[in-house]
Amino acid sequence: MSAPAAAGPTADPAVPGDPAAVASLGAVDTHCPYCALQCGMRVRAAGVADGDAGGRTGGDGGAVAEVLERPEFPVNRGALCGKGRTAAQLLAPAARLTAPLVRDADGVLRPAGWDEALDRVADGLRRVAAAHGRDAVGVFGGGGLTNEKAYALGKFARVVLRTSQIDYNGRFCMSSAAVAHQRAFGLDRGLPFPLADVARTGCVILVGSNLADTMPPALRYLTELRENGGTLIVVDPRRTRTAEQADLHLQPRPGTDLALALGLLHLVVAEGRVDQEFVARRTSGWRETLPGVMAHWPELVERITGVPVPRLREAVALFCDAPASMVLTARGPEQQAKGTDTVSAWINLCLATGRSGRPLSGYGCLTGQGNGQGGREHGQKADQLPGYRKLDDPAARAHVAAVWGVDPDDLPGPGRSAYELLDALGRDVRGLLLMGSNPVVSAPRAAHVAARIEALDFLAVCDVVLSETAALADVVLPVTQWAEETGTTTNLEGRVLLRRRAVDPPPGVRSDLQVLAELARRLGVARGFPADPEEVFAELRRASAGGPADYSGISYGRIAAEDGVFWPCAGPDSPGTPRLFLDRYATPDGRARFTPVQHRPSAEEPSPEYPYYLTTGRVLAQYQSGAQTRRVPELNAAEPGPFVQLHPRLAVRLGVAEGEPVEVTSRRGRAVAPARISPSIRPDTVFMPFHWPGEGRANTLTNPALDPASRMPEFKVCAVRLRRAAPTV
Repeated sequence: MSAPAAAGPTADPAVPGDPAAVASLGAVDTHCPYCALQCGMRVRAAGVADGDAGGRTGGDGGAVAEVLERPEFPVNRGALCGKGRTAAQLLAPAARLTAPLVRDADGVLRPAGWDEALDRVADGLRRVAAAHGRDAVGVFGGGGLTNEKAYALGKFARVVLRTSQIDYNGRFCMSSAAVAHQRAFGLDRGLPFPLADVARTGCVILVGSNLADTMPPALRYLTELRENGGTLIVVDPRRTRTAEQADLHLQPRPGTDLALALGLLHLVVAEGRVDQEFVARRTSGWRETLPGVMAHWPELVERITGVPVPRLREAVALFCDAPASMVLTARGPEQQAKGTDTVSAWINLCLATGRSGRPLSGYGCLTGQGNGQGGREHGQKADQLPGYRKLDDPAARAHVAAVWGVDPDDLPGPGRSAYELLDALGRDVRGLLLMGSNPVVSAPRAAHVAARIEALDFLAVCDVVLSETAALADVVLPVTQWAEETGTTTNLEGRVLLRRRAVDPPPGVRSDLQVLAELARRLGVARGFPADPEEVFAELRRASAGGPADYSGISYGRIAAEDGVFWPCAGPDSPGTPRLFLDRYATPDGRARFTPVQHRPSAEEPSPEYPYYLTTGRVLAQYQSGAQTRRVPELNAAEPGPFVQLHPRLAVRLGVAEGEPVEVTSRRGRAVAPARISPSIRPDTVFMPFHWPGEGRANTLTNPALDPASRMPEFKVCAVRLRRAAPTV
């Protein structure tokens, strides 16, 4: 198949025209490719003069486009972090793949034409299925894929490959919160209210999030909260830049957030602060939950968490005395082998105090990846069908199968979760199609995952750059990225947004939708996989209709006119749903459900052999596995490599000075990175960012112990030993 003719940045008929003021800039309204804020921005093609709506791409490998502010978009109001401001640098041909690569018999990846590359992928997947069965072929997606791509990838796995073995890296993001949402509220949407409500509440407890580094434009909501007279409580083992802005910082031991939440709720009960009227009218399960709460008295919680009892009492007073309050969690409490129960404990706190289902109050989760919300709603999770339907629900199977034109009995059942799928590679799963993920860097126990990937009979990767995982592939397919394609994403508020095509992709690059269409045709399915994103979205709307995540009333034109539409949106007359649960919860009886939980130790606690905690996370200048941001000079200058953050007392004990190499060893492997000495971290804990491969790869160390409900690995806490490493020559 020859490459399609390139369309100019204003030639996409699926996208409504911009206001005249924007058109006069020669710019296109779109959204940042990084985190789940999905900040609004404008992109102007290089060579476009003001008043000229034309444009061209940089054919010499130089700048292709520039990013401009979009101050009227309500989420970020024009603010952009360094990653967003520099995002256009990755559009340059020199920064990315521009031709397919295939691995020769001598093991070297070489450039190839599209027909050869696609034939190799189709043949590889076909051979594996013929030799080992359909479930020997796996599919691994990403939380950065647009809704259209996530939908098409899930459909491709189940209709073309007919495999159950599909999951995605969003499992590593907020799956624990998703399960806790479902069992408490009957519905999973990261925030049940717009971000703007955060600034108008009375008190926020922010658990395990460093917004100043991970979502800088969102920090303004916390600043405005305090300017409006509200208070901020931050729960984090580190005194981060976000914690420095808090009225109260609780600094628990890693892995003890569950005990902390239970201890706060114990005090709520002991001090007579339970909202009995709300509990009786709008909830169920409180009586069954109460014994576990009362078993976590303040002094016990202090011993478990290290947080003094007076701080616990102060937190309860701030939270309960405010006219409205919120709890917001992020990866800190969620990326644990008890993450679902931990989130449930924080939800229980909101329910018992009546801080849920009311204006300016509630529990919310700060989704991390760019389309982490939409990516899990439309079928690339192991157990889900589009519209957030359950794959094992006969009615859901019948509805989606009718849209797809297949027999419901032909749809496979639920498959393995993300880590379990990666762990099965080279054994039960012998071939893999991977799209939009880099598990060699991002997965827990990463050295083991890399070995499993290397053991595959066949690996095909669709990516923008030659990531560490793509470098192991048999075939690498270069695909378009955010500003080169149109598609929708769903941000952390549940606001469905439209990313617009603003520039032409380099010659030789195709979209993921084109790739899936061509592979489907080669594998015997000639219809049902359009390459046009609006056509895919129209089918997604039909498939989601009537489901929990109902997009049926959302269109590209409506998104553009309304700055996004909040789901559920059932039909064109629906206004969308910015605020959930004000009248009833999405449970059969309309009541929120308390969940009885008990604190338990982390899967791996410190011991004489491994006496310290390791926790991991992000830094301001890098993003996720770093596959994109490590290719931007400005971001690398700001944060050039991995490090080990440790307390001065621990540094003295180890005999380590600032910048000297520290060896960190867990039961899974060893990493070495320079010391960054800071009193902002607990003396019993070290922190490593996870953006880099090689010797400083933090995920070499992390524990793949899984939450029994969400199958989330325990990224946030494991036991390590430390020593001063020999300097590298």
